[in-house]
Parts: sequence; structure tokens; C-alpha cells
Amino acid sequence: MTDYAEEQRNELEAIESIYPDSFTVLSEDPTSFTITVTSDAGENGEIGEMWLCMWLCMFVFTVQAEENLGMVMIFTLVTAVQEKLNTIVDVMKNRQEEEKRRKEREAQEAEKVAFQGTVVTIENFLAWKAKFELEMAELRRKRQKEEEQAGKPKLTGKQLFERDHNLDTSDIQFLEDAGNNVEVDESLFQDIEDLDLDEDDPDFDPIEMGSDED
Repeated sequence: MTDYAEEQRNELEAIESIYPDSFTVLSEDPTSFTITVTSDAGENGEIGEMWLCMWLCMFVFTVQAEENLGMVMIFTLVTAVQEKLNTIVDVMKNRQEEEKRRKEREAQEAEKVAFQGTVVTIENFLAWKAKFELEMAELRRKRQKEEEQAGKPKLTGKQLFERDHNLDTSDIQFLEDAGNNVEVDESLFQDIEDLDLDEDDPDFDPIEMGSDED
């Protein structure tokens, strides 16, 4: 006949030798004890720890106990709980790592947007160029009107060209006089020296000529 009391004592002695630092006897009659079960430490030293309690027993022990009826089962139950804790820690660790990667991706995207600025395309460059040329034409007309009001004679196209040989630089000067500071890439505009000007035409106006080419 099987001596269950003897088997239980032997099992408790074995469990105590396996878990010397986490096994604590609460009562010998009836037999009661606790075992502190911890998961494997993670890379950053995080440790998940749980005491054997009623809800955990109902969750894990019930299944294992039914499968091991009539056999020594304490070690089996403890091992099952420890494996469960390791699984929980792995899930938590994976979630933390995924959250960290998500935040890093968001930070990288925000940094790209901050340094990207406006992408220059043919369309927005042409729009800027057209607006710039209109502003230059308006500034020239305003300057010419002011000179006429001051009593200066209206200059012919040839005289305008000879007086201001570099119209690109003149445009910048007009902007500075108007209080607008801009940076202009002079290579983007044609050199008026290459144009065939009709010096004999007293009504020649380089402004109107530039607008016709557009």
C-alpha cells in the first residue's frame, strides 16, 4: 500500500533542496508552504516575480494537477508556473522593444521633415521666377516714374542699357532700395549682353522685351 504521507515528505525535501532560497514552510500540519518563482532576468535586469496564490493555482495548477493525479507533481507545477512567467516577461519585453522602435521611427521622421524644407521642382521654380520678374518690372516702373516726376527725361532702351549694363545686379539693387533682402542666383537669368538690341528704336523697352520672351 502506498504511503502517501511518506511520499509527500520526500517530495517536500526534494523541493526544498531544489529551491533552497525560495521555499518557505508555513505549516507542517496541515502541510503549507510557499515558493517564490521568478522569471529569467532580461537584458536590462528586469525581473518578473509572482507569489503562488489562489488565482495562479486555479489558472496553472488545475490543468497540471488533472494531468498528474496520483503522481508527485509539485516540481511539475512549479516548473509550469516558471515557464508561464518567462512567457509573460518575453511578451512584455517584446512590447517594450517595439514601442522603443516606434518612438525612434517617429523621431527620425520628424527630423527628416524638419531638415527637408521645400523641395524645388520645375513648377514651383517657374512660379517663383515669374513672380520675381513681375516684381522687378514693377520696381523699374516705379523708379522711372520717380525720375520723371523729378524732372529727368525719359531714357530710351539703349540709354537704360548703357546706364545699367548689368541688369541682374540692378534688380538686386532695386530690391535693397525697396527694403527687400533676397538672395538671387544670377546664373538663372539670361545675360542681356547676348540679346540683339535695336539701338535705332527710340521706343525700345527692355522690360517689355523680357515679358514677351516669357
